[in-house]
Amino acid sequence: MSRWRIGGLADVVVEPASLEELVKLRRWLNVQKLPHVFIGSTSNLLFSDRGLKVICVRLGERLAGYSVEGTRVSAEAGIWVPGLARIVMKAGLTGIEHTCGIPGTLGGLVCMNGGSLRNGIGDVIDKVTSVAADGSVKVRNRQQCAFSYRSSVFQTTDEVVASATVQLTPGELSTIRRTMLRILAQRRRKFPLKQPNCGSVFVSDPAMYDRFGPPGKIMEDLGFKGVACGGAAVAESHGNFIVNRHQARAEDVLSLIRDMKQAARDRTGEDLKVETIALDEFGQRIVI
Repeated sequence: MSRWRIGGLADVVVEPASLEELVKLRRWLNVQKLPHVFIGSTSNLLFSDRGLKVICVRLGERLAGYSVEGTRVSAEAGIWVPGLARIVMKAGLTGIEHTCGIPGTLGGLVCMNGGSLRNGIGDVIDKVTSVAADGSVKVRNRQQCAFSYRSSVFQTTDEVVASATVQLTPGELSTIRRTMLRILAQRRRKFPLKQPNCGSVFVSDPAMYDRFGPPGKIMEDLGFKGVACGGAAVAESHGNFIVNRHQARAEDVLSLIRDMKQAARDRTGEDLKVETIALDEFGQRIVI
């Protein structure tokens, strides 16, 4: 079950506690040819109501170590992003304030070059360590990660992010704290934080933004705010969020997303990229 509070139970959940365990697990799964999926905090995932019938590998609290050395901060993939932002703030370092309200783990953030206020974590990445399906460990610098807006090389490989190091800048703790409080206040005003949701449904494409505005505005212009399907509804406060209003099912959310995407295509002639990743009970990605 994801942060949408939608989805059935997973038959098997495994949580590696170190890079070595992750390497051994990936190698074993590969040799045994066992289907599996990787998850973090599930903040952009939609699971089937039938649950997960394959092995679910969770990178979370057991793989969440970190270290601060001067202006370089290294952290494992399972660390909670808002927690990492606070650690960095207390160290008097600036550069990732924009992540302070993102409800996810570092591995997912790096994979999608996530961020807010049109920033991305890739801007400050020094290196990323990942593990391929055969258990081999790869280390890439920022350029080799091929970061672009909400995209990275990790979206096109069989690798899973294990850890990352960011290169930051010294700053005034009080100034960093004020910036983070302002960002969090903005999020509370704009986003439906009290209802189960998985964040933005559509990626804000820069070219479309310049022509039509962000996805939330496009959906508002199309009249989607408050539109419901079953127990799911487009948030009244933001047109790019779908909330679980009352016992929503995965199909309710999928139907809404498809309707929203088709309406945007009819209006703009362009396809909005869906940020939500929907999985069936066998861990296969559902085309939306």
